[in-house]
Amino acid sequence: MAKIIDIADGKHPQPLADLGKVLRWLTGRQREMVECARELVVRESPTNSKLACDELCSYLAVEFERLDGKVKVHRQGLAGDHLQVEFAGDERRKPLLLLGHFDTVYDMGTIESMPWREHDGRLYGPGVFDMKSGIAQMMFAMAALRELRGDLLRPVKVLLVSDEEAGSDSSRAITEKVAQQCAAVLVCEPSGPGGALKTARKGVGSFTVKVRGQAAHSGLDFEKGQSAILELAHQILAISQLTDLTRGITLNVGVIRGGTRTNVIAAEAVAEVDVRIARKSDAAVMERRIRSLRPVNNKCELEIEGGVNRPPLERTIDVVALFELARKIAADLGFSIEEIAVGGGSDGNFTAGIGVPTLDGLGAVGEGAHALHESVVAAELPRRAALLAGLIEAIG
Repeated sequence: MAKIIDIADGKHPQPLADLGKVLRWLTGRQREMVECARELVVRESPTNSKLACDELCSYLAVEFERLDGKVKVHRQGLAGDHLQVEFAGDERRKPLLLLGHFDTVYDMGTIESMPWREHDGRLYGPGVFDMKSGIAQMMFAMAALRELRGDLLRPVKVLLVSDEEAGSDSSRAITEKVAQQCAAVLVCEPSGPGGALKTARKGVGSFTVKVRGQAAHSGLDFEKGQSAILELAHQILAISQLTDLTRGITLNVGVIRGGTRTNVIAAEAVAEVDVRIARKSDAAVMERRIRSLRPVNNKCELEIEGGVNRPPLERTIDVVALFELARKIAADLGFSIEEIAVGGGSDGNFTAGIGVPTLDGLGAVGEGAHALHESVVAAELPRRAALLAGLIEAIG
């Protein structure tokens, strides 16, 4: 794959000569950006509510059409619909993809106990950081380019899905298909601490380990029972020994269930396991090791389901090139950015996994994703939108 920019000899695509004009235009519309974010936040969109997600998808479709985007809605039967938007540009250049999601982890009605509010320069509300402010930044970056540039230097695609927080089961194939058409992917998920961009994300796997034993009365027929809980305990210890921090591999048994009563030897027990990997090559290794688990008590049976469902976003040469370009643009805009590797996954894992250069964490600057104190820094909205606009034009 061709390099995006040549870091070795210090050559970068020429940054926009008047990038400051883009920032000034956006800064003058900071209040509008805040109102846009507010409108998205108060329109609640839990992943598990198709109706709410579909309503927000329809609202976003109208708003992107106002920006001259050509809208395509990917209708879904069970999950919320997904939104794809196409912006025309010079067809001689491959498109860029702006990627994100509009679903949140909060139940419907959370806005009552966690209302939208503005305090001390920060914006609060369910999903404001992850990642509705990032969507607002996408919209205003495109608005700035359309207003100040007219025709785009290249086509731009936007893809916003409704099920990222629940594993992206219905949207993954769409994301990968759209990404394959693009030169690079810019993910507007929340930034890292201090606004850091994410140049590496761990891959994510989920396994279920089920144990079947033999029930018996714990007082009358103890010796006839075969405890599924005891066997599961052995398996949990074996799973924990697969963690390898030097390779960025972690396994966490986060949920266990088993048994019926204290005076009954448990016939069944289940463990749910989270797996994180830093290298794509470790996915098959970990799947093989987990599926190779064998009962300590040969009178018990094991059933193992699951796998690695998100490949890692690895810090490749192309990812570093994108980050270095972003850092140069940020410097031209008057601020600095750092990079960070994180353990959580995003849909950027999928696009990186199929070999498309991907830069993540271009969304809002803030804190508290999925928490009561979730918030973003309002003054950063224009700067992050200007950074995104600069990347859209500067990527070679």
